Amino acid sequence: MNILMVSSECVPFVKTGGLADVVGTLPKYLKKNGHDVRIIIPKYSTIDGVKYKLKTLPYRLAVKLGKEEIYFRIKQGFLDGNIPVYFIENMRFFDRIGVYGDSNGIGYGDNRERYTFFCKAVIEAVKAILFVPDIIHCNDWHTGLIPAYLKITNAYDGFFWKTASVYTIHNIAFQGSFDAATSVPLAGFSWEDYKSDKLEFYNTFNFMKVGIVYSDIVSTVSPTYAKQIQAGFGNGMEVVLKTRKNDIFGILNGIDYSYWNPKTDTNLISNYSSENIENKNLCKTDLQKICNFDCNENSFIVSCVSRFDNQKGFDLIIDAINRLQNFNVQFVVLGSGDSYIRDTLLYLQKKYPKKLRVFNKYDEPLAHKIYAGSDGFLMPSRFEPCGLSQLIALAYGTIPIVNKTGGLADTIYDFDKAQTPNGFVFDLYAGESFVEKIKYAYKIFSDKTSWNKLQKNAFDCNFSWNNSLTDYEKMYNIALNKKINSTIYR
Repeated sequence: MNILMVSSECVPFVKTGGLADVVGTLPKYLKKNGHDVRIIIPKYSTIDGVKYKLKTLPYRLAVKLGKEEIYFRIKQGFLDGNIPVYFIENMRFFDRIGVYGDSNGIGYGDNRERYTFFCKAVIEAVKAILFVPDIIHCNDWHTGLIPAYLKITNAYDGFFWKTASVYTIHNIAFQGSFDAATSVPLAGFSWEDYKSDKLEFYNTFNFMKVGIVYSDIVSTVSPTYAKQIQAGFGNGMEVVLKTRKNDIFGILNGIDYSYWNPKTDTNLISNYSSENIENKNLCKTDLQKICNFDCNENSFIVSCVSRFDNQKGFDLIIDAINRLQNFNVQFVVLGSGDSYIRDTLLYLQKKYPKKLRVFNKYDEPLAHKIYAGSDGFLMPSRFEPCGLSQLIALAYGTIPIVNKTGGLADTIYDFDKAQTPNGFVFDLYAGESFVEKIKYAYKIFSDKTSWNKLQKNAFDCNFSWNNSLTDYEKMYNIALNKKINSTIYR
């Protein structure tokens, strides 16, 4: 099967969140199963063309944005040496310091134009490189117009005659909603298509709504999240999703255990596994030194590696930092984003220098050290489509403390409730306390027999992408059959 993965980001080239991890990892497993997988993303200025050995292909292409003709080039690199990755290069839209916005987290004012252009450019680029996809797999709002282009403006383009589209929602909170009066003609659609069952969404033009309506199959990144977004957690998209309820798949994300593996991780001061778990204490001491904490193996280190965003429950983390100062608990936070959250955390770091260390950046090697050196991992997210951090934490024998939502509910099993527990789960919407759950985890941590058993359960978890491959292949085949049947009876 020929599969084109379209995204706004992909590791190792560019990353702001979990979307990049998925797009940079899933294709490797699809490739191993015999599929011809290719990836296409924007060529941001932050992507080092020399480092990744990008070559400029001999095409100078153009698309129309409203009445304006915009030219672009295609660069090519490779993921893992054998998966082609294409980069849409346009200086006007992608030669910037940030990906979606500036350093203060404020989105660029022309993101509508940027990603309308990207969606159009993808259609032309695929034809230029003569790769005929069976599946175009679109990810999040930035790619939402592509399924509509396949079914409206390119409906009778023979190149895409048998091409089906899959649209994956990674985070329904970010939908790409814009003024309709200028967006519809900019994107090249007719006002005849601006109706409530097509392009229109409460008098706006919404990229995500367009992707949901026009794709052959809709998916999201965990079974629980697929249910939640149809039942009150859809950020206004519930009615639209219910019209596609028979076409929605919830497939759990995975992680790459060849990369996230404490047994072989070169970022760690000492490697370890379930067989020599005592070496994890060496990683803990190393992290305490990095953070300028007192080096005490009896201290309970809890960490968070995350985007600074209200979704992630940072108000709960900040409350916990203030309320747990009388306990032998040390907090480590790595991330960037919302300036208010950042400033509050940095203020608390000055107030509690021996109990809190904040790294306001994303540093991949440091993230590995934090996963390995921590005892517990904090994810009190108000909603979490899947979450990868809790899966990585488990791989390092670091015990997640999470809210019962989305993919967290699908992957973390509570110490008191599960037959084979691997973490601590509280239910924010049932009034359960995050602080009390951390206190309880600290209590269990003090009982080394119980804690070691919990760590063993964590190590035994397997959330490899191999587990999800069959579901993805099934979903792709359903999408392809729908496309073929609709083409036959067109």
